[in-house]
Amino acid sequence: MDKSDPMTDTDSPSPTATDRPIAARAIPWIARVAWILVAVVGGGALDSAVSGRSGAVRWTTAVGGWTLFAIVAAALLIPAVISLTITRVGAPLAVVAAGAAGIAGSPGADVTLLAVPAFVAVAAAFTAEFGRWMVQASAYGDEDRLPLRSPAPAGAAAIVSWIVWAPALIGGPLALASGNWLVGVPVTAVAVATAAFVGPRWHQMSRRWLVLVPAGLVVHDPVVLADTLMVPTGQIVGLGLARSDTQAADLTGPASGYAIQVDTSATVSTVFAFTPKEPNGRAIHMTGFLIAPSRPGEALRCASNRGLPVG
Repeated sequence: MDKSDPMTDTDSPSPTATDRPIAARAIPWIARVAWILVAVVGGGALDSAVSGRSGAVRWTTAVGGWTLFAIVAAALLIPAVISLTITRVGAPLAVVAAGAAGIAGSPGADVTLLAVPAFVAVAAAFTAEFGRWMVQASAYGDEDRLPLRSPAPAGAAAIVSWIVWAPALIGGPLALASGNWLVGVPVTAVAVATAAFVGPRWHQMSRRWLVLVPAGLVVHDPVVLADTLMVPTGQIVGLGLARSDTQAADLTGPASGYAIQVDTSATVSTVFAFTPKEPNGRAIHMTGFLIAPSRPGEALRCASNRGLPVG
């Protein structure tokens, strides 16, 4: 969506944007404090891991570690959709670094001091509450952005590609710094190529939302849909948890867990995202469809607060 979106007709702040449980509002601060502890108490693991190594290796480790910390810290300080991607891609690197430090011979206590806050920061960053906070910060005017759960195939592909990228990103530069060009060059090339090719796709996972606006609802899902789906309030006849025998069109990806069913009084149309098998997408016409917000209950509460027919 953008500011010219016809579905967004007011700039007043969302009435539900700050109406969040205390526990949910604490999640961002848990992530921030844990990430500070990664640097304050966890740096010793990296120092001991490269103790006795060449100056180039120590310099590469220090610069890489502080660069990672600064980038993620900035993302945690400035909530936005891009910050969500940066945090969820970057913070887990600290866990990988803790494992690498342990393998390199760092004392167990030092590794623990790095691993524990890193795990806490990552766990907080992958909560639904954290995602909601990040995407809502980029909202325009009076709208509620509610993240959607990842489709199983796309989520699995993102995890696998990250597992390939993370060790390459850490190991490649260190191999180059130690003078092992035979390993360092191809591994670093894999890290760069993976980031360039998969990075935009990782960001697409953060740009999947159900958006509630004064004029109706919007499904913004560039992973599943080729275009944004907009449904005016007057066409919405019901929202609720999907029934087991539903015949509504599945727009979830598919994603696991509970889905919300949206029923309409008139036929609405959308196009599934382009694929090699369907390069022009696949159009679908429906009077009911399923979506999978990360917190279905919160989505229905927000919809009810806006006067939509929930039940």
